[in-house]
Amino acid sequence: MADVEKVEVSLSDAIDAFESATSDFQDSEDYYNANPRDLAVGIATPPELRVLLAQVGVPRIYVHAIAERLIVEGFRIGDSGDTDEELWSWYKANGLDNLAWLAFCETLVYGRSYITVAAPSEEDKDNPMAVPDVPIIQVESPKSLYAKIDPRTRRVEWAVRVVKDEEGETIAATLYTPDRTELYLDEDGELVLSETVAHGLGVVPVVPMIHSNSVADLRGTSVISEEIRSITDAMSRLLMNMQMTSELMATPQRIIFGSSVDELGGPDKNGLELYTSSYIAVEDPTGKAVQLPAAELRNYTEALTHLLKMAAAYTGLPPQYLSFSDDNPASAEAIKASESRLVRHCEAVAAQFGAAWEQAMRVALVVMGQQLTVDHFRMETVWRDPSTPTFQAKADAVQKVYANGMGPIPLEQARIDMGYSPEQRRQMQEWDRQSPQSQMNAMYGLDPAPGVMDEPGDSRKNDIDGD
Repeated sequence: MADVEKVEVSLSDAIDAFESATSDFQDSEDYYNANPRDLAVGIATPPELRVLLAQVGVPRIYVHAIAERLIVEGFRIGDSGDTDEELWSWYKANGLDNLAWLAFCETLVYGRSYITVAAPSEEDKDNPMAVPDVPIIQVESPKSLYAKIDPRTRRVEWAVRVVKDEEGETIAATLYTPDRTELYLDEDGELVLSETVAHGLGVVPVVPMIHSNSVADLRGTSVISEEIRSITDAMSRLLMNMQMTSELMATPQRIIFGSSVDELGGPDKNGLELYTSSYIAVEDPTGKAVQLPAAELRNYTEALTHLLKMAAAYTGLPPQYLSFSDDNPASAEAIKASESRLVRHCEAVAAQFGAAWEQAMRVALVVMGQQLTVDHFRMETVWRDPSTPTFQAKADAVQKVYANGMGPIPLEQARIDMGYSPEQRRQMQEWDRQSPQSQMNAMYGLDPAPGVMDEPGDSRKNDIDGD
């Protein structure tokens, strides 16, 4: 392996950069988890009434609506018509089909997360549950890892992982550079170098997964933007005020003459204790009896509906996600139309996240000692369709285009359009070869039946013209 330029960075400087980069995470986390926030309370709210504050979960709905539609189905290399089995086996062996969703959520909330790659551990050789010859690929939270990116080359210069205890004290750290990985452990309150792994890869085995709204943004931006936060706070205050009004003025108030509050029960008697807030006692018997109407809460509900519509405009969420409309979409086409903005956003986010997964798989190939080719730099992440068409609608559209092998697309593309996974398509291809028609063709040296492929990913071999 060629000599790799050694990057010098001190652990203390790396930890300081990590602390600075994570200082603004708490605000985004508060909105995502609907934690109490001062901006949601309002300056004129008495402390006694703050218990009525209702937290609104629009940011969480928005984040999950995007992350739930981001499902990786494989990696395609170069001109290959099918996904690569080796890379997909690595992805599955590391449990990334489950963990990737969490990484997507954190990237959308904090603006970034990370993918780390390491060679198989020698200690796992005797572990019967360890998968042999598979690199260790993990997703990491930005709350525990930070990578320094060169603004000129956009490559990772170095990265640091920080492990803290429950009191927030750093007890361990890992420093990643292009030529080595250094492990530090706490000894008497000081981090001491414990182990050095001289991998000599020439690349930092840490890949940032960034959600960015700007070319110049190297740290990432949360999807919980300022306008979404302000709308969320406004809805929280509105719900709190509505609860206050319903507690004090939602029932009619009655005026009783010739009695006092003490005679009605008062705070220390049973009587009408629970209802004294709805009565006004006047000791002068010559007055006129009046009933005051209850407060109208419709102005609160209408204002809340308006704020939900503004949230939908900012996020692109369909009306049914925020439940501000009682009208159900009449058809699958109406559902698809209402989700068009959200689907397009998911596709744009998938393009950003896919670039990170492709780079991580290239690093994994290097870690496993494989030589990268031009095709590896043409790698493509295969995503599941983020839209939600019905199965019947997809089947009808694919059948019309495929047209029993006489249409413009081959059978394999029809199966891809139907949404079948690579494993399912490989099994179908095996069944195709085992069909009586395929066996008869093989016996007499004839071309395969329409739509049947000799190898996975090959185009059809049948002669449509009948020559």
